[in-house]
Amino acid sequence: MPEPTRPLASLGFLTIGLFDPADPATGHESTLQIIELGERLGFDSAWLRHRHLQFGISSPVAVLAAASQRTRRIALGTAVTPLGWENPLRLAEDLATVDLLAGGRLHPGLSVGTPMHYDTVQHALYPDSAELEDFTYARVERLARMIAGEPVREFSGKQGVVEEFSRRVEPHSPGLRERLWYGAASLGSARWAGEHGFNLLTSSVIFAEEGERPDFAEIQQRQILAYREAAGRAGGPARVSQGLVVIPTDSASDQQRAKYEKYVEERLPRTREPQGPKGMMFAPDLIGTSEQIAEQLYAHAGFREVDEVAFALPFSFDHDDYVQILTDIAEHLGPALGWSPRAESPPGA
Repeated sequence: MPEPTRPLASLGFLTIGLFDPADPATGHESTLQIIELGERLGFDSAWLRHRHLQFGISSPVAVLAAASQRTRRIALGTAVTPLGWENPLRLAEDLATVDLLAGGRLHPGLSVGTPMHYDTVQHALYPDSAELEDFTYARVERLARMIAGEPVREFSGKQGVVEEFSRRVEPHSPGLRERLWYGAASLGSARWAGEHGFNLLTSSVIFAEEGERPDFAEIQQRQILAYREAAGRAGGPARVSQGLVVIPTDSASDQQRAKYEKYVEERLPRTREPQGPKGMMFAPDLIGTSEQIAEQLYAHAGFREVDEVAFALPFSFDHDDYVQILTDIAEHLGPALGWSPRAESPPGA
């Protein structure tokens, strides 16, 4: 196995929180148990995806509020919250509340853009303003200012005997603004994140620039380097977390291994060339023993630029599969990448 240039500093995982629509409570409980397991195994972070009008977690902030009371060390994040579905002021209130409940462990990951299949939901989501909504970077900038504690109005002070009003979003959670991440998939969005003081989430989905050689790892590497250059000029943070799909099979049963291999095989064709008019590119899922996966990662140009990861769990597996995969990541793959589990971490780490 190639020797790492530096040890992996932070090991996390990302899950969609899939559930049976006939029994959604069981699926949500499974997700909470997986987060608890992650903390016991020494993972540094656990991240939840958003899935609106689907059979995955639609309210990660609520689930992370519950997780904050069942864990005490592991960082809790969203990867990512699509702001096209959110009111920034209300979301700022929720994020600050959960961060305080978690003791400063929340890491909100954000993105902007028109919601998926917007034409099918716009009149339910924004019945009076569907044509007027702004889904540009301005939406995430507004959220960031509110989380930072900038005033949102001039009115404040006491009214009557018990009512007291604030000019800023309350509660305010100091330090949360520095823990905001932006989920960038293009060269331009990576640069923007660096210029505007966000940490960078880069995943298994990116967009190729016109004329670029369709090599996922090289394109991701260029995006990370562009982000760091922009962040350096702006004097801001330059943290980057990568989120590839990894499926270690060290302790998998024969039945699990066969299921995993079928899953990877079915998803492989989409990785062979850019998809659609925007040139969307998907990274191949990495499957095998932890030693085999580590070799593939050390050969990956994007991975070589990071020291933090949030490996994505496959969408449609069972609870026992996730237990096996997470255990193998913590006990085999992480150490193969130079990572060591932590019993304790300071809040907000």
